[in-house]
Amino acid sequence: MSDQVPPEVRPKPAVPAKPPNVASSLPPSAIPVPIGTHNGGHAGSHRSAGGSILLGYIGIDTIIEQMRKKTMKTGFDFNIMVVGNSGLGKSTLVNTLFKSQVSRRSAGWARDDKIPKTVEIKAVSHVLEEGGVKMKLTVVDTPGFGDLINNDNCWDPISKYINEQYEKFLKEEVNITRKKRIPDTRVHCCIYFISPTGHSLRSLDIEFMKRLSHSVNIIPIIAKSDTMTIEERLEFKQRVRKELEMAGIEFYPQKEFDEDMEDKSDNDKIREAIPFAVVGSDKEYQVNGKRVLGRKTAWGIVEVENPNHCEFALLRDFLIRSHLQDLKEVTHNIHYETYRAKRLNENGGLHPISSNGTQESNL
Repeated sequence: MSDQVPPEVRPKPAVPAKPPNVASSLPPSAIPVPIGTHNGGHAGSHRSAGGSILLGYIGIDTIIEQMRKKTMKTGFDFNIMVVGNSGLGKSTLVNTLFKSQVSRRSAGWARDDKIPKTVEIKAVSHVLEEGGVKMKLTVVDTPGFGDLINNDNCWDPISKYINEQYEKFLKEEVNITRKKRIPDTRVHCCIYFISPTGHSLRSLDIEFMKRLSHSVNIIPIIAKSDTMTIEERLEFKQRVRKELEMAGIEFYPQKEFDEDMEDKSDNDKIREAIPFAVVGSDKEYQVNGKRVLGRKTAWGIVEVENPNHCEFALLRDFLIRSHLQDLKEVTHNIHYETYRAKRLNENGGLHPISSNGTQESNL
């Protein structure tokens, strides 16, 4: 037998070192860990999600930091609509949510003012900045909703306004020379204020939410919930949820848009808490040596941000701290796309608009 020739031993390729300045700008959780330190792989190599072994640091993980820097420079838009009867504290709640005077003081009108025959639409915009991040917040108020003697079709002006914002965005998209950043005035969220009657939803409440739930993200809340006892509040919440389910009303977050089991688990907890029973106030009081937002009553202070007093903190965390971006994405990918597909299927679709404002033929 002939002697076997041992295989040629080749030196391992040198592993490029990670730039030290990159590591300092990222949190420890964002830095890839050599596989060899966990599962016995080669030290200095990294395994991607698809199973490929990287022989050195690439820098893919810096995309999050790049996106963060870009967002901080450009800022972003968030448009919120409030709908409900006058006197339910719509402006106060929005001011409480964003801790600034971003909404009009009153949605009603003085005794001497002429009562409008239809629902009005009033939008107020402000630029808020926190931690270097700028947000253009637009609050769309709907004074007159539900306040008229005849409230038939009082949702029509609101539905028309929502669709008009989709139309503006669509026309900008089909322009031949489009803007680098299309102004976004689309309504990302509609907070619907339910009167704290303790009985059931009005037919107007059901009709409004049923008609608009397919064109905007609706979040129902019970306003001025401190007018009910804890038992009354829990019973009313359960009754409202049952009535919404029986009417087939889909409020945000919709079950069909849950992306995975983690999303479903988080959103199920939110759906079980809706409608949020909230209290709004922009006044501070001294409680146990601390300044807190609250409403002063004959028997004490109702603390707005105290979860034992109301569910304002749940609404704020859900609306701003965990689901704000998702509200924008559902608006763009679902509601706007539905409107866009419908419009483009009508009469052969929209033709591109030239710089002089005339529509070009597709032929």
